[in-house]
Amino acid sequence: MGFERGNRMPKYTAAIFDLDGTLLDSMKVWEQVDREFLGRRKLSFTPDYTEKVSAMSFAEAARYTVERFHLGEAPEELMREWNEMVTEQYAHHIVLKPGARECLRFLRERGFVFGVATALSPQLYGPVLCNNGIYDEFRAFASVPEVARGKEFPDVYLLCAKRLGAEPGGCIVFEDVLEGLRGAKAAGMAAVGVHDAISGLSEQTARTVADGYIRTLHQVRQREFALKFLQ
Repeated sequence: MGFERGNRMPKYTAAIFDLDGTLLDSMKVWEQVDREFLGRRKLSFTPDYTEKVSAMSFAEAARYTVERFHLGEAPEELMREWNEMVTEQYAHHIVLKPGARECLRFLRERGFVFGVATALSPQLYGPVLCNNGIYDEFRAFASVPEVARGKEFPDVYLLCAKRLGAEPGGCIVFEDVLEGLRGAKAAGMAAVGVHDAISGLSEQTARTVADGYIRTLHQVRQREFALKFLQ
């Protein structure tokens, strides 16, 4: 997979990362949670459900789930159940995606500062980043529950950039879902699609919105990426 060399080489100084499916190999956990959650209610699982809620906050996903499946439960009940189902996984078992650590080191050595823009709450992203030894890599964190709208909008990315002290035009966002790429572009940032087997973002789909696409985070260290983003 390559990146076309443009006529101008913008200078980026900040990288903003999504977590689930981008830095973290966690989407399979959410698929399992969705299957179990729906199974408890005798409802059929379809992959589009996981894809749809992956860019939402817990509150948005809970409201969407209640409406989609006509559940007689309050959104708050769903959120408590999901938290109980995943807390142990995030604290102790979820690992980084291949190339994540090397990607961070490579960009850090080139002067980048890092932020996180995620749908996860601090109660989940804090333990998983600490357990993987990379929490201190990040200068700023922003989560969807802190802003008015989900990841298809620019809000969470702009909040992260503000906390980083970075101009939006100097930020590269790494995302594994189309909604996130749209939100990053709406924020005036460069957007790179990251392949994940569960979220299923294809290169063809990503390139309708994004500035680039990588199948693995190892590709950040390749010459094609450098020509596009690092000069």
